[in-house]
Amino acid sequence: MNFATPSISLPQTEKSAFIAKTYGWMALALLVSAAVSFLTAASIFSGGKLTPFGSFLFGGRGIGFWVFAIAEIALVWWLSASIRKISVRAAAVAFFAYSVINGITLSSIFIVYQIGSVASCFFGASAMFAAMSVYGAKTRRDLTTVGKYLTMALLGIVVANLVQLLVCAFTGRTITFLDFILSVAGVVVFTGLTAYDTQKLVNVAENANGGDDYRKISIVAALELYLDFINLFLSILRLFGKRR
Repeated sequence: MNFATPSISLPQTEKSAFIAKTYGWMALALLVSAAVSFLTAASIFSGGKLTPFGSFLFGGRGIGFWVFAIAEIALVWWLSASIRKISVRAAAVAFFAYSVINGITLSSIFIVYQIGSVASCFFGASAMFAAMSVYGAKTRRDLTTVGKYLTMALLGIVVANLVQLLVCAFTGRTITFLDFILSVAGVVVFTGLTAYDTQKLVNVAENANGGDDYRKISIVAALELYLDFINLFLSILRLFGKRR
């Protein structure tokens, strides 16, 4: 979503409140996703065997996993397309519904990776995200052009991931070198997008007035930052995570 260009300057307290609220939305959504992910992972196995829910998610061809993954994409698309028409409450519900669904799909990382490794990569991603957020907020360089190139690179990553999924579906194996390249590219792209999206947020804060439109923009901005962080974390985990 393209945010409005600032035209008036509001008191610093209102700008700070808008930015703080956005990061508050993001932090709360991350907390929800983490809790749901952990609880889902704990409910997948019982007595060393998949539970009915575990079988639905990951048994066979993992149909349940794909149902939730497609639901995530659909929800993000709907929220971005409908943000101007829906209420603040509807936007908030959609955002947290997304965080719950994403938590369910993220539960797989607790099965694949060691818990200590997940924690280490999470803190590493947090440090990188924080550093780039500060950079994006403080730099005087216009990151618009950089953001456009990063968005193009993101599209390339999406296409390459689809190719990887098709190869895995037909052969049962992944292209190891491609997986490595995608992980490195993911770290670079989402690190850069964190700075770019933060700068957009700071620019929008110049106009923030506490109205419903800006409250909804705050939710969408929180979703963008949430996605930046999650994808940065997953890219780091693929690179450095220790498997079980």
